Amino acid sequence: MNKLYIKNMVCLRCIKVVREELQKLGIDYNSVQLGEVELAGEISNEKLEKLRATLLENGFELIDDSRTKLIEEVKTLIIKSIYDSNKPEEINYSDYLSKATGKPYTFLSSLFSSVENTTIEKFIIAQKIERTKELLVYGELTLSEIAYRLGYSSTQHLSGQFKKITGFTPSYFKELKEQKRRFIDKIHK
Repeated sequence: MNKLYIKNMVCLRCIKVVREELQKLGIDYNSVQLGEVELAGEISNEKLEKLRATLLENGFELIDDSRTKLIEEVKTLIIKSIYDSNKPEEINYSDYLSKATGKPYTFLSSLFSSVENTTIEKFIIAQKIERTKELLVYGELTLSEIAYRLGYSSTQHLSGQFKKITGFTPSYFKELKEQKRRFIDKIHK
């Protein structure tokens, strides 16, 4: 067992938490990435069970079956493509996922929908909206720059999807976050 697959790892903080927990348990590893850990060697069943429990405490889960591993791989590929991209690319997700997993897209799509109760396309949109929220809160990019970075054809297209998913326009969402931050700052002064 050289690789462990972990469910619910979606950001850089998740990687940090998993690294820290591996170190606390004295488990040697070569790398930790979204959704997977490459071990440096074998791991005892006792340590594996301790790791399983620790991961659960942190909101993660070790994945054992191949279907779930494949779905987590698809999710990880999508999340990486959205978060790692600093340039707009028209990603053809069906080709990208099929090539990366070695499985036909129709199979991936059917499996994903049956297990996750949503489509890959809806998952992609949800992840793009989550990334948009983060970028809006950071305030470093304009909505136009965010739309460009995430591969939207226009700011209007992004705004429409954002409102459909969140119920807010991007500008109203950003204002709500700024009001909340100002309120918290007042409390702490």
